[in-house]
Amino acid sequence: MAVRKLRNYINGEWREPEGCEWLDVDNPSTGEIIARVPLSSTAETESALGAAKAAFPAWAATPVSARVALLFRLADMIRQNEEPLSRSIAEEMGKSLPDARAEIKRTLQNVEVACGMPIMQQADKLIGAAPGIDGEVLKLPVGVFTMIAPFNFPAMVPFWFVPYALATGNTFVVKPSKQVPCTMQTLTEYIDACGFPKGVFNIVNGDRVVAEAFMESPDVEGVSVVGSTPTARIIAENCARTGKRFQAMGGAKNHLVVMPDAKIDAVIRNMITSGYGCAGQRCMASSAIVCVGDELYDEVTEKFVDASRKVTIANPLDPEVAEVEMVMGPVISAKAKEFVHSMIETGVKEGANLALDGRGVQGPGLENGHFVGTTVFTDVEPGMEIHDTEIFGPVQVMLKARTLDDAIKIINDHRYGNGASIYTQNGYYARRFKLETKAGMIGINVGIPAPVAYLPFGGMKDSQFAEIKAQGKAIVDFYTEDKIVTERYWPEP
Repeated sequence: MAVRKLRNYINGEWREPEGCEWLDVDNPSTGEIIARVPLSSTAETESALGAAKAAFPAWAATPVSARVALLFRLADMIRQNEEPLSRSIAEEMGKSLPDARAEIKRTLQNVEVACGMPIMQQADKLIGAAPGIDGEVLKLPVGVFTMIAPFNFPAMVPFWFVPYALATGNTFVVKPSKQVPCTMQTLTEYIDACGFPKGVFNIVNGDRVVAEAFMESPDVEGVSVVGSTPTARIIAENCARTGKRFQAMGGAKNHLVVMPDAKIDAVIRNMITSGYGCAGQRCMASSAIVCVGDELYDEVTEKFVDASRKVTIANPLDPEVAEVEMVMGPVISAKAKEFVHSMIETGVKEGANLALDGRGVQGPGLENGHFVGTTVFTDVEPGMEIHDTEIFGPVQVMLKARTLDDAIKIINDHRYGNGASIYTQNGYYARRFKLETKAGMIGINVGIPAPVAYLPFGGMKDSQFAEIKAQGKAIVDFYTEDKIVTERYWPEP
């Protein structure tokens, strides 16, 4: 199969950057090279930012109805191509086809929500703020915004930002992850076909050179990033230094709390999907299970370990398993696999019980991929490194709590606060959990408490360095500047 050579999209034109290095993009399930991506220079990035800056005045002056008309067209193209887009994600990222299809549906949903910008961008007006005086708030576009994308959601995460920025009248430059750049390349082809004016949307492929240019450029008004906590902190600090707006979303260690009244069989199925979907490589994946009470802990541990053994591990595009709902593919790279293995060894050294070891997983078609099997540690104590660290792989740690108070304390004492869920039929437990738990996204009998696109997405503590979360109506405030007008008119003589 021919290897796809990717390009940048700048000022409405596809182009290969000159004199740059190229990086191979592999299928993590097979090791096969599927594309080559350019590592663009600072000059190439500045060219894209310059195009976006030049395009901004005319785009900002374009009526919002005309801006969202192009997004309606984009939504139609995504809807018509859901299956090829899903297969692209499964190929370059390694998640199952059902998971990839769900990602494309969320991508589409964000475009659809942004199409409501004629309503969402409306602000306030107060008639008679004082005698003969009216007050008004205008929500105006700001300028050039950028986004640094992660590898785990090649389509959905960039679209937490792109459609909202464009609909509000800003221009945009995206740096796709160099590990999974193919799906964004295809989506950009759709954007190009929709007829957006030149320079309104741009992509620049590359590594940290591109990201650093975003932060240093005086033409950039704001940067959004989804990545590890160290990366998010660096972006936040640099944007604060250069006076830019920022949304910096970091790591996670999402806890699932099981109460004695929970429906255990349904809970086990839900926890398997939460922890092992996308091989545990999503910011909302569960990675710590807290059981309240000794008897419950023993029951859940036994059933969860047994269910974990039965998870199908395979190339997600293998026709024999492609339509199986719960298929676990590879982690993203050999480096990621090595890190997961090292954390398993760390857990053993810390004294946790390795109830299920995913190292050395074998099977037909797994020989050349970056596969790690389902892994479960029991008898884990809060503060152990395997509990403290975001492993970002199919590794679950199981902890015991005496009471709901103790379970909430385990979560609240943790440095991450992205998501947390409780399994219970008791409204009192559920109410206390959602009010007292320090996490940005809460689930009640939901293993993946990821909000739909109409609602904001984001965490707390070391999981997010920003006041404004992603997607939904809330993000309009990130992409607009409030201008407050006080006006009065005297009568003509």
